[in-house]
Amino acid sequence: MQEFGDNSGIAPAGGRRLRNTSSSFGLVAIVFHWTIAILFLAQLALGYLMSRDSIDPVLQFDLFQYHKSIGFLVLALAIPRCIWSVFSRKPRSVDGESIVSRFAARAAHAALLFLTVAVPLAGWAVASTSPLQIPSYVFDLVVVPGLPMTISDQAEAFWSEVHATLAYLAAIIVLLHVMAALWHHLIRRDPTLRRMLPLLAATDNSRRETSSEQ
Repeated sequence: MQEFGDNSGIAPAGGRRLRNTSSSFGLVAIVFHWTIAILFLAQLALGYLMSRDSIDPVLQFDLFQYHKSIGFLVLALAIPRCIWSVFSRKPRSVDGESIVSRFAARAAHAALLFLTVAVPLAGWAVASTSPLQIPSYVFDLVVVPGLPMTISDQAEAFWSEVHATLAYLAAIIVLLHVMAALWHHLIRRDPTLRRMLPLLAATDNSRRETSSEQ
């Protein structure tokens, strides 16, 4: 794949470059990562709360609408994030990382990119095939039409199962991803996690640039 050009000359004030470098992630990748991560975790929590049997019907309806709204937002962010990830430079692996660890990290990253698109799409399919045909009001600003799909109880049940399965799979991979990041940070003490934390990454970059100038 053709990569974006070099990042020199596009570093905003504070030393954080917009694009990835060979040693760190840029601001665009970091913002995409943490924004989608927070929204995705909120979706998991909303999905659990709105499916409880004891929940008030009015509250349940509101939670469904929030769940759909955030889902469309995740989808809107995930598509450009996938494009950015595919065509942008990939920071090199940290020193001493095994081939197995590198493969696992890349596989988990690819799976999460796929799931951030697939899970909300499956949720959109649920809303589109439901016989209830409840409009999807995205943050009470716009109504998103349903996908051109067959409307039936069977179709809704199928896509509900797909949506739930993909969401549970995403939750498992996210948990493994977090555990791996903490292992790198606390046990190996390498810069893997620091590269995705804006303030720490910017500090590390400044130190590297200062060292290279000396």
